[in-house]
Amino acid sequence: MYLSKQFLKSLVLLIFVWIKASQLHAEVRLPHLISEGMVLQWGETIRIWGWGMPGEQVDVKFFGEEKQTKTNEKGLWEVVFDGMEAGGPYKMLIKGVDNSFQFNEVWLGDVWLCSGQSNMEQTMSRVEPMFPEEIQQANNPMIRYFDVPDAYDFSEPQQDVKGGKWLSANKANIYQFSAVAYFFAKKIQEDYDIPIGLINASVGGSPIQSWIREAELKRFPEDYDEAMRFKNPDLIKKIEKDDRERMTNWYKELNQKDKAYQSQTGNWNQVDFEPLGWTKMEQLDFWPEPMHGVFWFRKTFELDESLENEANAKLLLGTIVDADSVFINGNFVGNTTYRYPPRRYEVPRGVLKPGKNVIMVRVINERDRGGFVRDKPYELVLGEKVIPLQEDWEYHLGAEMPELQGQTFIRWNPLGLYQAMVAPIHHFPVKGILWYQGESNTGRPDLYVAQMEALIQGWRAAWKRDDLPFLFVQLPNFMASSEQPQESNWAKLREAQRKSLSIPHTGMAVTIDVGEANDIHPLDKKNVGNRLALQAKKVAYGEDEGVFSGPMIQSVEKKGAFLELTFAEVGEGLLTSDGNSLAGFAVAGEDGVFVWTKAQIVGKKVMVKCEAIDNPQKIRYAWANNPVQANLMNQQGLPASPFEMTLE
Repeated sequence: MYLSKQFLKSLVLLIFVWIKASQLHAEVRLPHLISEGMVLQWGETIRIWGWGMPGEQVDVKFFGEEKQTKTNEKGLWEVVFDGMEAGGPYKMLIKGVDNSFQFNEVWLGDVWLCSGQSNMEQTMSRVEPMFPEEIQQANNPMIRYFDVPDAYDFSEPQQDVKGGKWLSANKANIYQFSAVAYFFAKKIQEDYDIPIGLINASVGGSPIQSWIREAELKRFPEDYDEAMRFKNPDLIKKIEKDDRERMTNWYKELNQKDKAYQSQTGNWNQVDFEPLGWTKMEQLDFWPEPMHGVFWFRKTFELDESLENEANAKLLLGTIVDADSVFINGNFVGNTTYRYPPRRYEVPRGVLKPGKNVIMVRVINERDRGGFVRDKPYELVLGEKVIPLQEDWEYHLGAEMPELQGQTFIRWNPLGLYQAMVAPIHHFPVKGILWYQGESNTGRPDLYVAQMEALIQGWRAAWKRDDLPFLFVQLPNFMASSEQPQESNWAKLREAQRKSLSIPHTGMAVTIDVGEANDIHPLDKKNVGNRLALQAKKVAYGEDEGVFSGPMIQSVEKKGAFLELTFAEVGEGLLTSDGNSLAGFAVAGEDGVFVWTKAQIVGKKVMVKCEAIDNPQKIRYAWANNPVQANLMNQQGLPASPFEMTLE
């Protein structure tokens, strides 16, 4: 039979491609968590797994033992080692037919999964202004950090996360660590002298329902139906397309209308531009009226020759709502595209000059009220010299626009984050869970106890551990304070978190004293991490002596004209944080109207006067968005948890 040369060439090419494809598929693959620098849970059965061609042999050598296995018909393989003592670093070799992995740093220690929303995400980089020494001193190879990339999936639980690698806690990597997680790990590592592995699966803005497993999500029909609706990939594509078009068109029109870019108005970025008719702003603030679009802000300042070329000049512009672009003397310095990050811009050498300098800030507001958040740092830092920039700005409207409808955050919908970011971790044994979330659920605090119960039960079922420690952070103080007792969804959410302590093997870090009125992302994450570590000692490490929290309300009993309050976690006694009389207590009668009431510490209890209320029905403490007047703590310096109690 005659075969043409062209046919033979094609056949050879086909065979070559087939061989290459076979070689590709024959390679052993590992989940991202099983990689260099990993921490495996000590004392637990160690499971090493991955994928390959069906029937392929895989060898794993670890701790002097060698295990052999073959992939099953679906290409999955696994080997199991008995639990081992904490320590490291150790070596591990994983070998397939055509490839192998040599890990030189494998640790055995305690692994903690950290999850929630942006306050768990917030990095050491963000809190550096408060903790510069922590950045400089970071050097502990026994603390390891794995950041799970953001992802969602509504179709099915995933088998692997989208990426990530284990990082050692050193000066080069520390900026990327979750601040809460790092401070927690540092305290635990110091106290127990074992390696600590941190796996951070958090997404800013995420509500709790996006993290609940499907089996438990069915308890909430509205959320479950929404999750099922997003199983349709065409729906997701349409929403994303509509969002892109809407936002692109809005910004295109904004830029076309912006007077700063129109030749007849002159170039607003030039140093010699004269801002005729601009409005003065004595102190940086939000602009006076709700208006959407773009405003330009301008400030001049003087420099002497000794400062103009100062290396490492930094421009701090607090926080701006929503987006900004910053120019100095017509030179672009930096921009931020959304409202929450602190504006910290490096000023290149040569941009500043002796004499007059001009800062221009283009502020874009999409919705709500735009401008500068008050009481943040607004200054130019040149070595040891700090030039304040808080006062005496001028501003002008560049373009007014209709409100821009917000982006559809598909990833926040129920179930999606759980299936893409938590489900793949279930094969990886952990010591416990750290959870910092709740801000995005303050709109429906009445559901939160049930949602927490569903979340915890689902995760424990997935890890097959009914006693898996689950430690969470109670929301801190936030927003403006109030002189009078107020209704507050933030307070209701905190109360839901306190009530969630009825779930076994849980612990709560009270943070009502470490928030910031003007920032939903307060910097003090060290106290948060340390207080979670206190809870871990009790819930996860079995310590039973000591004080692990601030005072926690146990009971209220009416005694004549007083209410007697009994607390747990009192320790050596109660006192006030500021040395003043007790404050922050309010009582309501049958009409449900709360009024402030006096209280005093008597021994290890608190006696609350209720003479202004004939028949007291409820008592509250620290019940407000930002209860600055609340000052009860124990002698260990830990603040009392806010609460509401109904009298029997």
